Amino acid sequence: MKTVLIVEDDLINARVFAKILTKRAGLAVKHTENVAEVITIAQSGGADLILMDVSLSHSLYQGESVDGIKITQLLKSHPQTARLPVILVTAHAMEGDRENFLKQSGADDYISKPVVDHQQFIAQVMNLLNGNRESS
Repeated sequence: MKTVLIVEDDLINARVFAKILTKRAGLAVKHTENVAEVITIAQSGGADLILMDVSLSHSLYQGESVDGIKITQLLKSHPQTARLPVILVTAHAMEGDRENFLKQSGADDYISKPVVDHQQFIAQVMNLLNGNRESS
């Protein structure tokens, strides 16, 4: 069974994502907002895909405040985790944000919150889990 790591500081959002992914897509999920834990899980192969909130308000890494963009950059710059698919998730969906966030972070795809179309959300996740990179 494939595992999705949900990196989200809002517990309600994390629960919504977990429910959709487990009940509707049959995936296993893990949740954390602890950056060191994210890195450890990613490096140990404990996740097949990461759902990364862009604006993590309390996350620190090596004493510095970091957001989902920075964590994704860290993962994508490390050979051991560079190929791990990352989907950015944000409520700040303004015109042009998608392209900027993807380019800035190196993430594989982007989803805006709230997730209204559950089927589309699952399709995006499954597409990356099956080895297809985002193309648009």
